[in-house]
Amino acid sequence: MLTAVRFSGLPARLALAVTTASLTPLAQAAFIEDSSATLQARNIYFNRDFREDAGQSKREEWTQGFILDVRSGFTDGSVGFGLDALGMLGIKLDSGRGRSGTDLLPVHDDGGTPDDFSRLGLTAKARFAETELRYGTHIPEMPVAMASDSRTLPQVFEGASLVSQDVEGLTLTGGRLDQVIDRASTGGQDLQLNNKNNRFASAAEADHLSFAGADYAFAENLSGRYYFAELDDVYRQHFFGLLAVRPLGEHSALSADLRLMVSDDSGAANAGRIDNQAWNGMLGYRLGGHKVSVAYQRMSGDTGYAYLDGSDPFLVNFVQINDFANADERSWQVRYDYNFAAIGIPGLTFLTRYISGDDARIAGSDARGSEWERDLELKYVVQSGPLKNVALRMRNAMFRSDFARDADENRLIVSYSLPIW
Repeated sequence: MLTAVRFSGLPARLALAVTTASLTPLAQAAFIEDSSATLQARNIYFNRDFREDAGQSKREEWTQGFILDVRSGFTDGSVGFGLDALGMLGIKLDSGRGRSGTDLLPVHDDGGTPDDFSRLGLTAKARFAETELRYGTHIPEMPVAMASDSRTLPQVFEGASLVSQDVEGLTLTGGRLDQVIDRASTGGQDLQLNNKNNRFASAAEADHLSFAGADYAFAENLSGRYYFAELDDVYRQHFFGLLAVRPLGEHSALSADLRLMVSDDSGAANAGRIDNQAWNGMLGYRLGGHKVSVAYQRMSGDTGYAYLDGSDPFLVNFVQINDFANADERSWQVRYDYNFAAIGIPGLTFLTRYISGDDARIAGSDARGSEWERDLELKYVVQSGPLKNVALRMRNAMFRSDFARDADENRLIVSYSLPIW
C-alpha cells in the first residue's frame, strides 16, 4: 500500500503542539462533543473509447474508493483550536496495461497500476469569532482553484487559508497553496499550469498560488463574487461573478450565472505569454420539474484559458470531457434538466446538454477548429429503507473535434455517505 502523510513543516508542528497543549479537561469537551466523522464510499466504472488516430485506443478501469473525514470541534476560549483528518483509500477492481490512464488509479512506468493507493491528510485549525485559520490539507472550491473530485479520490492541496464571516452576508477568503496531490497520486507535487492542446509555451511549474476573494449577498436571491490569484511567476487572475434567482411563482423561476475571468502572465512568465479574457454565463428557466438553460462562452485575448493542472476550470461550458477554452474559441450550450419528484418519483433526476464550439485557434497552425459534445446523465438517490441515501449515477458523453481526439465515454458511479458520529 502506498501511503502519503501530508502534514509536515515547522508551522504545522507548532499548530499541532498548540492544539494539544490547549486541551484542558473543560476544553476537551467541546473539542470532542462537536466533532464529527463521515465515511464516503464511491464505486466508479470509467470507459473512454477514442474513435480515431494512433495511440491508446481506450481507457477502461473500475475502482472502489473510501474517504474518511474526521473533524474535531474547537477548544474553549476566545481562540479555539482543532484538528481535522482525511483518510483516503482507493482499491483496484479492474485495470490493465493498455487500458490505464483514466485517473482512477496511479500508473506505473510500465503502464501497470497498483492494487491500492492511499493518503492521509491532516489540518490544524484555529477559530476566533467567525474567522477560521486552517493549515494543512485543503479541497478548495474557488473560481481560481477548483479541486477536481470526479474520480476515485479527490485532488487535494497543501497550504494555508483564512476565511472570515464576521460581517453578515460577507465572506472573505485568503491564503496560499504550496503543493498538490492529484486524483491518481499519493505524493505532493509542485503546482503546474494546465497546457491542454498546447495552449501555452509550456506547462510551467510554480512554487505556490496566492489567492484572495470576497463573496457578498446583496439580497436573498442576488450575490456577487470577486477573487484574485497569482500562480508564482506564471500568471495572475481576476474573477468577477454574479448569481441571481428571480422567483416567478410557487413552481417557476429565472436564474443567471454570469462570470468573467481576466488572466495575464506575471513575474518571470515561465509559461510564456498569457493573455485571456473568459466571458461566460448561463441563463435558466425552471417550471415545475423542468429546467431549460442556455449558456455562452467566449475566449478573448492572445491565448486560451489559464488554470491549475488537474483542477476543474471554472467555466460554464466545462462539461464531462471538454472545456471549450482554446484561444478565440466561442461556444454555446443548451441544457435540459428534469426532476422526477414533480411526478411522484423523488430522488430521480435527468439532464442532457449539447455544447458547440468554433473559431478555436489551433496551436502551430493558422487554421481554426470546431468541436462539440453531447452529455446525458441519469441519477437516483434511494429515499428510504436499508439502502437510503445510496446514489446511482450513469453518465454518457460523445465528443467530436477536428483538432483533438474524438471520444465516447461512459461512467457508472455508485456512492454512499455514512455519518459515523
